[in-house]
Amino acid sequence: MGSFGSPAVDRLERLGPDAFQGDRLSRPGTWTVGFFAEWCGFCRAFAPSFAGLDGGAAHLAVGDLTDLHNPLWERFDIEIVPTVIVFRDGKAVLRVDGRPMEGLGGEDLEKVQRALAPTRKR
Repeated sequence: MGSFGSPAVDRLERLGPDAFQGDRLSRPGTWTVGFFAEWCGFCRAFAPSFAGLDGGAAHLAVGDLTDLHNPLWERFDIEIVPTVIVFRDGKAVLRVDGRPMEGLGGEDLEKVQRALAPTRKR
């Protein structure tokens, strides 16, 4: 596997299509998945901020969409990367899609951080 250009991002667990089947993400808890592609400059720019999220008890992971034939593109109806989806107990509770020629920014990161607030350790 390649690199997203940041050691913090490259340390995150990469989830392939198999991780989204069965009970892995449906167990109690919160997963925050950044769907990125190595060839996407907007992903490489946003990924370090994503890796720096205060996830508290949430798991941060990368859905690697570098391969255009990855079934996750269709399964989650992803048309542009980066896209971030927060899953709580197996259900998507927040989705923030990148914008053409912009990607994702600080305001989007704040939305994700607010969605993670209930999962922070107190």
